[in-house]
Amino acid sequence: MAEGPTVANTGGSGTAAVVLLGVVAIVVLLFFTGIIDLGGGGGATDVNLDTPKFDAPQGNGETPKADTLKADTPALPAKPPAQVPSAPAPGPAPAPANGG
Repeated sequence: MAEGPTVANTGGSGTAAVVLLGVVAIVVLLFFTGIIDLGGGGGATDVNLDTPKFDAPQGNGETPKADTLKADTPALPAKPPAQVPSAPAPGPAPAPANGG
């Protein structure tokens, strides 16, 4: 009786290697995004919150009137005159009722 081919089982399907590689990839991603910081920044973050200076109007505290404000916008171009649509063209004449 002839024997069939010999199959050598070399181990698992590689699931453990894939899981380990995925965990390493996630840890590397966390290092690059700054979530994990082993260098230590001392916990100090320098946030510059300088706001622009605003000079309040001097005087009696009233809001300036609209006619005293200047607009630096250019004038709008003149609009062409409105055109009235023409009446629709008449339709074709109806056919005679006697067919002729």
